[in-house]
Amino acid sequence: MSTEVRTESSIAANGPGVWTRLRTTLWAYRLPILVLGGLVALLYRPVVGYDFVTWDDPWYIVRNTHIQSWHPEHLWAIATEPIARNFAPLTIFTFLVEHTLWGLWPGGYHVTNVLVHAINAVLVFVLLRQVTGRGGIGWAGAVLFAVHPVQVESVAWISSRKTLLAATFTLASLICWLKRERTGRDEAWGLLWLVLGLLCKVSTVVVPPIVFVFDVLVRREDRGEAIVRQVVPAFFCAMFVLMTASAQFTYIGGVRGHFGMNKLHLLAVDAVILWKYVGMLVAPSNLAVLYDPPTVGIAGQMALSIAGWGLVAWLAWRERERHPLVTFAAAAWILLLLPMLNLFPLTTLMNDRYLYLPCIVFFGVAAAGAEAAFRWIVERWPALQAGTAARLVPVTAGVLLLTAVGGTYGCLTTRQLPVWRDGASLWSHAREVTPTLAVVHIEWANVLHEHGRDEEACAVLVEALEECRPDEADRERIRRKLSEWRTETAGHLGAVESR
Repeated sequence: MSTEVRTESSIAANGPGVWTRLRTTLWAYRLPILVLGGLVALLYRPVVGYDFVTWDDPWYIVRNTHIQSWHPEHLWAIATEPIARNFAPLTIFTFLVEHTLWGLWPGGYHVTNVLVHAINAVLVFVLLRQVTGRGGIGWAGAVLFAVHPVQVESVAWISSRKTLLAATFTLASLICWLKRERTGRDEAWGLLWLVLGLLCKVSTVVVPPIVFVFDVLVRREDRGEAIVRQVVPAFFCAMFVLMTASAQFTYIGGVRGHFGMNKLHLLAVDAVILWKYVGMLVAPSNLAVLYDPPTVGIAGQMALSIAGWGLVAWLAWRERERHPLVTFAAAAWILLLLPMLNLFPLTTLMNDRYLYLPCIVFFGVAAAGAEAAFRWIVERWPALQAGTAARLVPVTAGVLLLTAVGGTYGCLTTRQLPVWRDGASLWSHAREVTPTLAVVHIEWANVLHEHGRDEEACAVLVEALEECRPDEADRERIRRKLSEWRTETAGHLGAVESR
């Protein structure tokens, strides 16, 4: 009896401790939770009324029989089979849970995406404040992360759940690992979040190299010790890379013109695209579901882009002793984008969702630069060097600048959101922005066909054949669809005439 009492007492003692720590953490971050969550909810409230789109949503949800039942056969398939080029069992499991809750009501799936994005915004605040030691940088980075229009694709597209969830666990893992004073418990939790992230999307593989760079540059650890510490995380990452790589060739769709490039040519194109990404983060415009960046005839752009990134790399390396966080930021920017640079073939060269996590580095550096600029002005303006003014002027200027920039990006986000209302709005907009891509015309034709406008759909496919130079796979898809739809149209006409 006494043993049972002691056991119950110990459980009672340990249980409240866990919940107390959780309540303490939530209370400590109540302000960012309320502010960032409110911003995300305010901006993305229209998506509750949005539909599924004809871009991966049918594969992940609408036609996915595995999420329609909890039968062991379906659970095994979710745990072992890639879907739409991705091995993401935890992501698919969330769709199983949601399908159980609300079936094929798209609003429920959209609400989940918005909630996960809000959680990620809070995690961005925690991570930036922890790494930089500056609350202002944490706030600026988190607000811009929450409201920037480049995030619309990741949040408003249900199938981008894998990006959102992988980001959640990536951020949680980095919060555990990127500490100047780190415990064994931190590393254990960091490993757990890493594995969960890999189960959502393989892009989480960036965590071990980012942690290695942080340990060497910021914590000043010996390289050998830092590498040994990442052996187990790297093992899990390698497993998931191998499981995902083969799936990239099993799905027809996307853009594949870059598949035949040698790696040097591809890296040169990537250098150009990286500068395009910087431009998208500074002044986002003409955002679309797919892009058609040029890959030939741009030797001058490639040379300038490579030279520009070479200069950035040299400046960052030169500052590694005085400003290790600057060098770390440069390395983290490249590492976060590395899975999307097509060193392992992907069916797109460039997407908005590829910036979902890398933008954190950009916004953090921009916020740090703005803060340094404000302090530089105060130091050189004697009238502002009084105690109160020296504190208030940079803070006030920072708040006003963040409000202006964040408000501008928020307005652009509200304008971009309706693009993702349904398949018709998505692909009609894509035809305006990227009319040169055959896949865009094919998807627009699919929308027309679903609405019974077969003649228009066939005309769109013929236009794609004549003007978009589709590759052989897309050419075959177009021919097959033309044959099927023309047969259906002829059958309908014959039925009408027989009446």
